[in-house]
Amino acid sequence: MPSLHKSERQLSASIAAHDRWAHEVDRTAATAPARAALMAKFEAQVDPDGTLSPDERARRAEHARKAHFARLALKSARARRRIREATAEAHTADAALAALGGGAA
Repeated sequence: MPSLHKSERQLSASIAAHDRWAHEVDRTAATAPARAALMAKFEAQVDPDGTLSPDERARRAEHARKAHFARLALKSARARRRIREATAEAHTADAALAALGGGAA
């Protein structure tokens, strides 16, 4: 099979995911192992030696999970801001070029 271009791989993966979820009866049950594995990762992060009580480990792991997703949200917000700023700069440059009689505005 020939190698696919990046955009074709993405479309192929998207089709597979949609097909998978179109036939899934219980999405919550299907994703439970992944959620449990992620929480186990955070539990190991906050209690690598296993010395905390289960309740304390779960409490700290929940905070670690929230911190992780908050970091992702912050990175996303920064990326969106950079894109907005770059787009605004490009529009300003296009307008300046057009005012000088150059470029296609």
